[in-house]
Amino acid sequence: MFRLWAKIFKENRMISDMVIINEDLSLNRTRKVFTAVDEICHHFDLSKPIWLDSTIADFKKHDKARFYQDNFIEPIDFDYLEIHVIEED
Repeated sequence: MFRLWAKIFKENRMISDMVIINEDLSLNRTRKVFTAVDEICHHFDLSKPIWLDSTIADFKKHDKARFYQDNFIEPIDFDYLEIHVIEED
């Protein structure tokens, strides 16, 4: 099972969160992450974030990434979106 936790923060407080569960064993880890981010963006009604080099490096190192205004084309009404892999197959 693959689980990814998404949290939206504003002024150092978590204002919303959700967990995406993916049990499809045919997908590789990268595809599971991108599918989960797509679901998160649909649920929170956000445009898809841009994966900057620094975002990718943080995700590879910590299994966690933060998407700030710089990662989004449209304006956001929160400080950042954080994703965190909490369980992997």
